[in-house]
Amino acid sequence: MSKLFITGFPGFVGGRLVRELFRRDEKLEIVALVQQKFLHAAETLRGKLCAEMPSVASRMQFIFGDITANNLGMDMGTLDVEEITGIFHLAAAYDLAVPREKGMLINVEGTRNIVDFAAKCKNLTRLDHVSTAYVSGTHEGVYSEKDFDLGQRFKNFYEETKYMAEKIVRESKGLPWSIYRPGIVVGDSSTGETAKYDGPYYALLTMNALPNGFPFPRIGSGRAEVNLVPIDFAVNAMAALHGDPAATGKTFHLTDPSPMKVAEIQLLFARAIGKHFLSYPLTPGLAKAAMKIKPVRSIYRMPYQLIDYFVHEVHYESSETASILMRHKISCPKFTEYLPNLIKFFKANSEEELQGILI
Repeated sequence: MSKLFITGFPGFVGGRLVRELFRRDEKLEIVALVQQKFLHAAETLRGKLCAEMPSVASRMQFIFGDITANNLGMDMGTLDVEEITGIFHLAAAYDLAVPREKGMLINVEGTRNIVDFAAKCKNLTRLDHVSTAYVSGTHEGVYSEKDFDLGQRFKNFYEETKYMAEKIVRESKGLPWSIYRPGIVVGDSSTGETAKYDGPYYALLTMNALPNGFPFPRIGSGRAEVNLVPIDFAVNAMAALHGDPAATGKTFHLTDPSPMKVAEIQLLFARAIGKHFLSYPLTPGLAKAAMKIKPVRSIYRMPYQLIDYFVHEVHYESSETASILMRHKISCPKFTEYLPNLIKFFKANSEEELQGILI
């Protein structure tokens, strides 16, 4: 019997991952670390899972805690660590604008606490750590699954603290880990469902609010790749690799092998919502300065930290990941194939309607 300890539940990614893991293994038991403030949301989601798979009722339990606290803030008497055979660490501060202090506490110290907990689990067969492709920082050119420290700096504290978290996992002694580096996660490729409109959705929100013919900035050359992946691909890949012994000790790029470029995505977004705009060139420096001005920010709807990604040219090589996932019949769909579903969900759901969905 496998017993998996997971963080990040009942978040949007964590909830979908739990569903997929239960679907793949009808004997799996899951212990979810849940903060007290998220208990109602966790109970609601578990109820939905039980309605789909009745056996979940006896196979899932919650334990209250916090990854930033010593011993994860748990009452250790309520958990037999020797029963834990796997750990899936998803909980993190997923925010390009995260302050360094908060990023250090959640992403770095939180991961250190998870590694310390993992060392106590004597029957552990895998620590699955969810990182990000953007640990690549300022590196330009190709960044492969085998790459990590290439002397890069970082565009923001999110990248820096996620890099530091991955380093903690990599340097852990004797732990059987696997690391997953997703690109920018967007909605479900079939339903378009997402938890919130951030990342590329900022541009979509702006375009949707502006009238036809309104000025829309062209930042940089437009040649930078935007590595978008649908949430179902990321979740299915992580669930499959979790159950694959060959994944131990490896890093996986859950990225699009043929990503669209900034200029291409802007054009596709505009066409998808039936709009056209007056394009004008703008340097990254001026764009950042403008986005710090409240009236401008209220129109263009994006944090200034996002500007760096419009001009940063990096390609995430993922051939080894694709090779292993091929055995599981999983591959990243083309963006143009699922864009209509993203747009359909976007048009049907306002930002306010998404506020109750946890990431």
